[in-house]
Amino acid sequence: MTARLARGRVAILGAGIMGCATALFLARRGIASTLFDQTAAPMSGASRWNEGKIHLGYLYAGDPSLETARRVLPGGLAFKSLVEELVGALPDDTVTPEGDIYLIHRKSVVSPEAAERYFAAVTDLFRDAGAADRYLGGGRRTVARLSPAELASLANDRLIVAGFRVPERSVSTVSLADRFVAAIADEPLVETTIGRRVTGVTPADETRGRWRVVTDGGSDGPFAFVVNALWEGRLAVDASHGLAPEPGWSHRYRRSLFVTTSQALDLPSAVIATGPFGDIKDYNGRDFYLSWYPAGLAAEGTAIEPPAVPALDSAGAEGVAAAIVAHLAAHIPCVADVWARAARWRLEGGWVFARGAGLLSDPAATLHRRDRIGIRRLGTYLSVDTGKYSVAPWLAAQIADLIAGA
Repeated sequence: MTARLARGRVAILGAGIMGCATALFLARRGIASTLFDQTAAPMSGASRWNEGKIHLGYLYAGDPSLETARRVLPGGLAFKSLVEELVGALPDDTVTPEGDIYLIHRKSVVSPEAAERYFAAVTDLFRDAGAADRYLGGGRRTVARLSPAELASLANDRLIVAGFRVPERSVSTVSLADRFVAAIADEPLVETTIGRRVTGVTPADETRGRWRVVTDGGSDGPFAFVVNALWEGRLAVDASHGLAPEPGWSHRYRRSLFVTTSQALDLPSAVIATGPFGDIKDYNGRDFYLSWYPAGLAAEGTAIEPPAVPALDSAGAEGVAAAIVAHLAAHIPCVADVWARAARWRLEGGWVFARGAGLLSDPAATLHRRDRIGIRRLGTYLSVDTGKYSVAPWLAAQIADLIAGA
């Protein structure tokens, strides 16, 4: 049995949610894998430190073609059932209790009227999918525009010109990361090679289609399949194998604020859209996510390798945290209550990779789209552009089925 598994072992590059979900789905099918990651533990990067929005498409009003909404919707609908298959039921205190409120900034790239039309079209897609009850929170299927009084009670109406309640919810990525780490540790068919940066993939021999994974600590193999699920550096590894990256992409490193309060607060989860703004997530009244895009953006680039990220000392982290709170509270005043009652906080970040470029403040920027995501295959080498956190389990199940079938 051990020899058979060694010959058929799969190398998975990247131990974020994409890589970990792929490894666990393969294990359910009796296939052994090795997870490679440069960090000290699985789920230590962007998959732990993000807002956890489980997308249905509402965020992408900058893509009125609905192609992005159509692309991310199946993953959002499948997220809950697939994750619970891998790590068990999601506790209520890890999921935002109500749908998001989308606030339209006066400098949004989309007008309130265009946003309302777009939200209605996405809601139709959501209903037509026929699986709304599988979504987080039971599948609220309506969008409601806030009245002027409701808007004024939540937001600075000199900066925010409209608001809409939508069905989308979010999960606490910190809590879910802990559960994935435990599941990986408990799975005998998954081994981890941690603390080594993957630099390339090379053939193990000329005829059998097997692979060796090259890292800064040496090389490992042979492997029957390679799944490149890296979030940082995936394009360069693809290129080392001869899989040319499709032109047009961007790497951005964003920092956000994760706060636990000393007492429970009853606050909304709200997103300021569409452009370079921010959001607040209230997972359970005590755990909050706060972001403001310009303050949290630490690095960006369009080269094949991501740019270096400037280090922050404690004073620098406090400055970024204060800027996030100040800007966000200027738009959503209740954010100040979160900071005033903070028992502990962390400023953490992760990479955002997108098949798109330009500025979020530019309506014509291709960064407003996320439809160019999915799996690319060259023989027994697969590269996956997850696109969004919420899509990862759905794509991972597809990859596991593909490898099991092969």
